[in-house]
Amino acid sequence: MLTEQQLRQRADDLIRFHAEADKRNEWTFFVDEMYAQNCVYTCEYAGTLLVRSEGIETIKATHYGRDMAYGWEDWTFPYKGVYIGSDNKIITHWMNRGPGKKADGSFNETPGVSYITFDDEGKICQQLDMFDLAHQMKLCDELEEQGLLSIHLKENWVKPMKAKLMTMLS
Repeated sequence: MLTEQQLRQRADDLIRFHAEADKRNEWTFFVDEMYAQNCVYTCEYAGTLLVRSEGIETIKATHYGRDMAYGWEDWTFPYKGVYIGSDNKIITHWMNRGPGKKADGSFNETPGVSYITFDDEGKICQQLDMFDLAHQMKLCDELEEQGLLSIHLKENWVKPMKAKLMTMLS
């Protein structure tokens, strides 16, 4: 088992890598360093879609590759907090922060959380990301009204996700 200090260090490493990815708009460079070869990365989209990537090459090709490459270029994902648990587990609180700001000066953003488990070598072996999809869709509508929503994001993510939500709720 990792110590609390080791977990904190790995969480700090992840935050540092994500900040660099935000700047570069390239999300695969740190996967080999942070993730175990057999890691399972899951993103739950409010019951409409479950994206599950197994292994670091798949994670690089899907979640951090394909999914981050089209339409999310002007977005950042800053961390708000990290909560160190036991049994090699942490929880991170982050934001889906869109481009621009609201009229009141606040950010265009919605919160998300990640439940992360590390192996004994300090590599992520399991990660579950969750965020409020309805609020994310509302945020995208607001960004579109401001002229800040990427057409790629609208066509490839927003429209399909709204359709999945509508189908699920019907």
